[in-house]
Order: sequence, then C-alpha cells, then structure tokens
Amino acid sequence: MRETAGGVTAAKGFQAAGVEAGIKKEGKDMAMIYSRTPCQVAGTFTTNIVKAAPVKWDQAVVGSKNTVHAVVVNSGVANACTGAEGYGYCRATAEKTAGIFGIRPEQVLVASTGVIGRQIPIDKIEAGIEKMVPMLAGDEKSATLAAEAIMTTDTVKKEIAVEVELGGVPVRIGGMCKGSGMIHPNMCTMLSFVTTDAAISKEMLQKALSEDIVDTYNMVSVDGDTSTNDTCLLMANGLAGNPEITEENEDYAAFAKALNYVNTYLAKKMAGDGEGATALFEVKIVGAESKEQAVTLAKSVVTSSLTKAAIYGHDANWGRILCAMGYSGAQFDPEKVDLYFESAAGKLKIIENGVSTGYSEEFATKILSESEVTAIADIKMGEAEATAWGCDLTYDYVRINGSYRS
Repeated sequence: MRETAGGVTAAKGFQAAGVEAGIKKEGKDMAMIYSRTPCQVAGTFTTNIVKAAPVKWDQAVVGSKNTVHAVVVNSGVANACTGAEGYGYCRATAEKTAGIFGIRPEQVLVASTGVIGRQIPIDKIEAGIEKMVPMLAGDEKSATLAAEAIMTTDTVKKEIAVEVELGGVPVRIGGMCKGSGMIHPNMCTMLSFVTTDAAISKEMLQKALSEDIVDTYNMVSVDGDTSTNDTCLLMANGLAGNPEITEENEDYAAFAKALNYVNTYLAKKMAGDGEGATALFEVKIVGAESKEQAVTLAKSVVTSSLTKAAIYGHDANWGRILCAMGYSGAQFDPEKVDLYFESAAGKLKIIENGVSTGYSEEFATKILSESEVTAIADIKMGEAEATAWGCDLTYDYVRINGSYRS
C-alpha cells in the first residue's frame, strides 16, 4: 500500500466539484462527487436520537438495494430539526441531481453541515447543482475544491488517497472529510466521503466500514457533543477490475487495512483541527485486559476538559489523567499504572506504578509543546490496547462557539 494523490477522485471513474453557492456568507459551500458507473454504497451515521434530514434520507438509500451515482453536500446549514419540510428538500436535491444525470432520486445521496434549525435555501442548492455539473472532473484540483467546500469551522481541508493491490490489480481508495467542533465518540459532526474503484459486494463493503469506524471515527472527541449530522459514506464502482470481493479472504483483509489507513488519517486530521486547537492529543491505553476496557479508558482521558486544558498549557499535570481513568467506569489498579508523554521532542515516563518518577518538568513541558502530543498509559493487565484522538482546550474554542451563529 502507498499514498497517492487525488483525494476522492483518485479512484477510477470518480469526479468531483466544489463551488460557492451563496449558502454561507462567503467561500465555497457546495460539493459534489459523481460516478457515471453505478456504485455499491455503505454508510454509518450519528447515534444521536436527533437526526438531521439528510441522515434519514441516506439511511434509507444505504439500507435499500439501490446502487448510487452521486453525493451532493452543502455547508452552512445543517438541515437538522427542520421537520417534513427539511426532508422534502433532501428529496428535491436528489430529484434535481437525478434529472440532470438521468438516474433515479434514490441513487443520489445528500449531506449537510452547519447551523441547526434553519431551512435549506433550496433555490441556492438547485442553482449550485446546475453550476457544479459542468465543472465535474477527475483531477486532483477538483477533489481539493470539493474538500474545501464542505468545511465549516475547519481551518484546513482533509483529504487522502492510497493504492493497494487486490488480486494482482491496483485498486485505489480516496477520501475527504470535514469536522472541527461538535465532535464526540460514536461518530461526530463529521462528514466523511470515501470512494474506491474496488469491485466488492455491498455486504462486504458495509462490513468493512462498520468494523473500521469503531477504531477510527468513533475514537475521536473534540468537545463531548455528538452531532445530529454525522455521516460516513463509502462508494465502490468496481472499475479497477479486481476479482469481486464477496467473502472474507486475503483481498478483503488488504482492502480493510487500506480503508483503515484512510479513515485513521482523516480521523486524526479532524481531531487535530478541533475548534481553537493548537495540538492533536492522542491517548493510548496499553496492557489492558480487554479491548472494551482500553476503549473506555482512552475515551475518558481524551474527553477530560481538565486534561485538555493541561495539554494546552503544556503542563504535565498527570493527576488529571489518572483521575479521568478512575471515573471512566473501567476497573484497574491505579498503583500499577505507568504513564508516559511522547512527542517529536522525545518520550518521558511520568509515573511508575501510580507515583511520580521525579521527572524533569522542563523536559515534560518541551514534549507537551509540540503540535502532536501522546499520553501512553500501561495498566499491566493484559495485551489489549486502544487509541483515542482529541485536542487541547483553548480560549478560542469558547470564542468560536460563542459566536457561531453570528
């Protein structure tokens, strides 16, 4: 497997576009992904009981036997808590797109992100679709325009592509996502779109995605708020020409590994670009008795506001980490825990068997001053482990969210 250029257009047959449709006050705010060849589709969605209209539309499409051709995305307005009218705008968006391409509305996926409670400006959405169709292209620039168009409070675009050999045939997987705030484990205010030219059955595609998000997107937290709009869509058009993957064999394992690479990259990009963040904060729990125990502990630490604030202050306040582990609900012996801080500046053992090692505060501060910081806790109970990603908590997080609607 190797990284390659192209984002969501890296795989054969996929085109993309991104435009300014006037939904936001300024900047690009609509994107489209299109494959002339029909695609198998898999999806995972928010666990929030309050689900946006596009989530409901996409769940119905993914849950059917339909193949799909297109995804239409807007930023600026979430189309959440908008009732029957909002759902009707999803259908109108799909119908407009389907009419242009000569396909069925049920072959069009939709996604939205932005302010909750406002109705979609459907006239601007439809005009944006008309504007994007002639711009669709399979080059790297078009993929980047699409990745930029789905951003809200994101500060950087997030895209990646890889190539892997399946059955002796080169296959590509490309993805883009957005996510910066209202992000918490069990999917986040994230939209993620992954494309592949692999030939794979719908069942295996869904299995690969559903199993992978457990260790990728579901291990991200910025602020503890689970969104109404979380959507991850995976489309496969089969144009690579590999032997179709219909069971868990060697090719399936290779595909799943490549998908994990893409999703892990995108998940970490979201965590590191958390609203107001200055650092990606990674938490690894090792030596756990079970995966469930490790996940619980890692999530508890990465979501701790006091720990996140300490990371922002470059303060090795390890008591906050041990405290967060203690209230997680997972059972462990705090007097057996070893804790390390690690970054590009080095690695330092902070506590051993639950007590301070007498470490250098100066060196600890140096480690915590990097843009990517990792806390590693060894609880010495077994071989299981888990990793969660978040970010530091800064003054800017409050500033951004105190004025989000204005």
